[in-house]
Amino acid sequence: MARIGIIGDGPAGLSAALFLARGDQDTIVFGTDETAMHWAHLHNYLGIEDLGGTAFQRTARGQVEAAGATLRAHEVTEVRVAADGASFTIVTADTTDEVDYVVLAGGKAVQSLAEALGAERDGGHVVVDTEQRTAVDRVYAAGRVVRPERSQAVISAGAGAIAALDILSRESGKDVHDWDSPPKED
Repeated sequence: MARIGIIGDGPAGLSAALFLARGDQDTIVFGTDETAMHWAHLHNYLGIEDLGGTAFQRTARGQVEAAGATLRAHEVTEVRVAADGASFTIVTADTTDEVDYVVLAGGKAVQSLAEALGAERDGGHVVVDTEQRTAVDRVYAAGRVVRPERSQAVISAGAGAIAALDILSRESGKDVHDWDSPPKED
């Protein structure tokens, strides 16, 4: 089991956390629930006809906690890479956690953390590949930190899921698919 630290608790971070926690990974989400979602209104989100952002956040946070992820209402002040590059230390005013992977899933607030970790930046965003991996091994980025000028909740949630599936695949040593099969008819 890997330990994953997710910095940011909007759609990207919570989506990544949901997939990882359900994939039996030790998942910690750091965020103060000050996401832009509280000023959003969802009407273009698949499966949701009409929902306020605060209601979405409340539901998503509950779903992630029920799946087994830990939500910490802490702002991350620093992320350090271990000398061997195989782990990270996430520092807040109150906690210090060692993790195997980092998912940067916040907006502008996590850009300085990305820069400190050595993630490549292009203007106002962190550069990632198709699996949401940065150039730093075991560091992923999703959401507004990657697409600040074209941010959308459903895109951010999808990007968080992509990062999570890549981590799950890496940990299992094979491609991981996340879909449920309907019950078989008797």
